[in-house]
Amino acid sequence: MHNRKAPSGAFLLSKLRPMLDRFALPLFSLPLHGAARLCRRVGLSANAVTLAGLVVGLAGAALIATGFYGAGLALVLANRFLDGVDGTMARMAGPTDRGGFLDIVCDFLFYAAVPLAFAYANPVENALAAATLLAAFIGTGSSFLAFAAITAKRGQTSPIYPNKAFYYLGGLTEGTETIVAFCVMCLSPTQFATVAYVFAAMCAVTIVTRVVFGARALG
Repeated sequence: MHNRKAPSGAFLLSKLRPMLDRFALPLFSLPLHGAARLCRRVGLSANAVTLAGLVVGLAGAALIATGFYGAGLALVLANRFLDGVDGTMARMAGPTDRGGFLDIVCDFLFYAAVPLAFAYANPVENALAAATLLAAFIGTGSSFLAFAAITAKRGQTSPIYPNKAFYYLGGLTEGTETIVAFCVMCLSPTQFATVAYVFAAMCAVTIVTRVVFGARALG
């Protein structure tokens, strides 16, 4: 019987590359760099853009909660664009721990606000689906942050995304997939529950793969 060498952590984690982000991000590289240079020219910092993006995103959630789905979607997309702008600015000036902290906190607040907004808009039909999706977001977020905290303690950086503030552990449901789901929800608000349950199931796949691959890589 031949003994097989256990797969290395880097090999295992290479299997968890983000699904759509790697295709979507290059498409927006030019406008993001243009906006980032403009913000730097007028004296804005990456952290200021991060906080402005959160305000825009929460305003979009408020519009969704009051039934203005189209306007809410416009601000949701603006939030994601600003999130790309602040990341581009951070890479231009050099990332900071404060910037990484603000970025992840603002992202999580925004992602939680959108399902909550749909629950407010129609609690009878949407509340349970929104709660299910939020529970799934807790799973994806906790698996992401737990792995990031341990690898940071070890001094490890991602071989795929070395410039990220956190060790980027990918999965089936990342930023691009989440925004696509939010777009479908806003464009077809009566189908929110169906989309939320489907996306929660996809998040469950992300959670399982992160736990399995992450635990093996950290073993």
